[in-house]
Amino acid sequence: MIFEPCRVPTFYFVGVSTSKSSIMKVFPQWAEILGLDAQLIGVDVPLGAPAETYRAIVKHLRGDPMVCGALVTTHKINLFNAAYDLFDELDTYAQLCGEISCIVRREDRLLGYAKDIISSELAWRAFVPEKHFERTGSEILCFGCGGAAVAMSVFLAGAPDHPKRLTLVDVSSQRLDHAREIHSHLQTNIQFEYILNAESAKNDALLAALPLGSVVINATGMGKDLPGSPITDSAIFPQNGLVWEFNYRGELNFLHQARRQAETRNLRIEDGWVYFLHGWTQVIAEIWQLDLTPELFARLDEAARTIR
Repeated sequence: MIFEPCRVPTFYFVGVSTSKSSIMKVFPQWAEILGLDAQLIGVDVPLGAPAETYRAIVKHLRGDPMVCGALVTTHKINLFNAAYDLFDELDTYAQLCGEISCIVRREDRLLGYAKDIISSELAWRAFVPEKHFERTGSEILCFGCGGAAVAMSVFLAGAPDHPKRLTLVDVSSQRLDHAREIHSHLQTNIQFEYILNAESAKNDALLAALPLGSVVINATGMGKDLPGSPITDSAIFPQNGLVWEFNYRGELNFLHQARRQAETRNLRIEDGWVYFLHGWTQVIAEIWQLDLTPELFARLDEAARTIR
């Protein structure tokens, strides 16, 4: 991957299909509100890219004085594994989770952060009622075990209200092992389960076995970066359940499956829009060292919604 030198202050977005993201229309509005003088450039990287690709990206971010920083989606763990040695400093969460979602170039130093734990907590509190697990004794079933799912599990491990069981399902034994290693360092009484599975019918069975009020999450990327859904159209969501699709754009098959049962199963359903807002604003605040007050976030939220 070859980069041209930046001629103006530049903020990069490393993802899979960056041109389709709402941030391309939202960022100019936010830049005006925040007084930022920077352009946003998307860098599309295919799933399963070689380590050399990630190292080329990080070397450019490190070497170009006009670079402000970058936000990384989808590739957070792979980028960390391929290029962690190119950073001058990694925050505690980046080291714990083995991922980098926020890259900052500051005074010729390259800093790496894992902001997903903070973003997931903020989005979670906007969606899940207080003391939900205390009242229901319910569980979490999370399809997908990438960076966003692991970050959520780390946040919940330290949360006062948490599930008795959190099951992670993934097609990759490597990702499950990565999560298991991270969880081994946490002080929590959550019972984690790790299931290696690529069969949607088996995922249906896991869904059917959940207690009332359980939380079901799609963190696989299916419906956005990958086609389809982790479950079939025959799957039954838990009565009074909470359903969270981590994405806000794409075909969103999983989200539509849940919506078809919203009334009969009394489901509370959330897409990834609020998570998207917190993910981006946390990174922007870190790069430009802004005080992201609730009032300022509300202004940015309002501006983004007019574009959505």
